Amino acid sequence: MALPLDNRQTRRMLDRMGINFEPINDVQEVIIRTKEKDIVVKQASVSEVKAKGTRMFQVVGENIEEIVREKPKFTEEDVLLVAQQTGVSPERARVALEESGGELAQAILKLTS
Repeated sequence: MALPLDNRQTRRMLDRMGINFEPINDVQEVIIRTKEKDIVVKQASVSEVKAKGTRMFQVVGENIEEIVREKPKFTEEDVLLVAQQTGVSPERARVALEESGGELAQAILKLTS
C-alpha cells in the first residue's frame, strides 16, 4: 500500500512535471455564467494550475447558488427588423419591443401610429 505524499513531496513532484500550482488569495466569489444560468460560489477557495502553457482554475466551495437566467423575449435581429421596418433607431425599437413583450407586430404598429 502506497503512503500518501506530504505537501512538500507533492509540490516537488508537480515542479518536476512542469506544473505550477498557486492559490489565489482573498477570493470573495466565483461566478460561472452559462447560457441558461449563473452558478455563484461564495467564499470560494481558488487555485491556479499552470501546465504546458495552459491555465486551469480549481474552485472549491460549499456555499453554492444557482440562478436561472431569464430568456430574452426578443433578439437583436428582432430589434434590427423593427428599426428597419419603422425607420427608427435601434434604441427606440428596443424600447418598443420591451413595452410590447417582444411582440414584433405590436412594436411595429406602436412605432408607426
